[in-house]
Amino acid sequence: MEPEIREHVEKQVHSFYWEQDLNCATSNLELLSERFGVELNPQVIDAALGMHGAGRYGAQCGLVEGGLLFIGVIGRAKGIPDDDVVQACQDFARAFEGRFGSLLCRELRPEGFPPKLAGEHICEGLTVEAVLFSMGFVEAWLERNA
Repeated sequence: MEPEIREHVEKQVHSFYWEQDLNCATSNLELLSERFGVELNPQVIDAALGMHGAGRYGAQCGLVEGGLLFIGVIGRAKGIPDDDVVQACQDFARAFEGRFGSLLCRELRPEGFPPKLAGEHICEGLTVEAVLFSMGFVEAWLERNA
């Protein structure tokens, strides 16, 4: 990914986390929608409210969920057949797991969400890398489906 894109993602993730207190799924969705010029319905952002480890339960990571949601949104916007979108979601999950070692928040964030870390955005670095990964995945997928 180009250095200016990385720098933009780093700045935006920092702002989303520390100034707006957004979660990882929402941050990912916002940056993907910006990068690919897709306007998100406010309900999509609303739906991502609890998608940071299933509401801090430690289940599927919001960085995965945000990417999956965006693949569905952009796939429909581009008229890509549903079966191809579903396959892309499977491919994304497999690739994410291969790159980051897990799809689970409790494994990617082994510290969990203890009270002493409340309000701390310890996943900032992971978020930057995952957003850049998601951008690259979506870009390559769209090129194959152009």
